[in-house]
Amino acid sequence: MSHHIIEARMEHLQALCTIDQEVIGDSSRAEEIQQAIKEKRCLLYQSADTIGGFLLFSNDFFGYSFISLVIVKPSERRKGIASALMTAYIQMAKTAKVFSSTNQSNRRMHQLFHNLGFIKSGFIDNLDEGDPEIIYMKQASPQT
Repeated sequence: MSHHIIEARMEHLQALCTIDQEVIGDSSRAEEIQQAIKEKRCLLYQSADTIGGFLLFSNDFFGYSFISLVIVKPSERRKGIASALMTAYIQMAKTAKVFSSTNQSNRRMHQLFHNLGFIKSGFIDNLDEGDPEIIYMKQASPQT
C-alpha cells in the first residue's frame, strides 16, 4: 500500500477532526488540532484513498520535542500507522530527545513505545483520577 506522511494543512482540518471525534466521541479537541495545523505541528498519514491518522507535537516540553497526540482512524488500526507517524516525527525532531506520554491504562500505546525503543522516564499523578500519565523518552538524531 502506498502512503506518505505530510505536514497537515488547513484543508485537512475537517477530516482530522472527524477522525478525532470518531476516536474520542466528541469534538473537544477541534481548536487544538486547528492551532497545531496553523503552527505546523501536525503530521498526517495519507494513503491512496484515506487519511489514516495524525500526530500532534510541540517543542516546549522542558525544552525538548514532545509527541502530544497520536490518533489512528479505527478502521485503519493495526496497520503500522502510529509507528510510521512517530518514526517520521522522531527523524525530524529538533532535539536530541523526544518525549511522549500515555495513561497507565493504555496498554496498546505502552507496547508501541516499547516497540519503537522509547524508555520509561517517569509519571505524573492527578491528571486523570486513578490513571497516572506515564512519560516516555527516546534518543533522537536532532536536525542541524
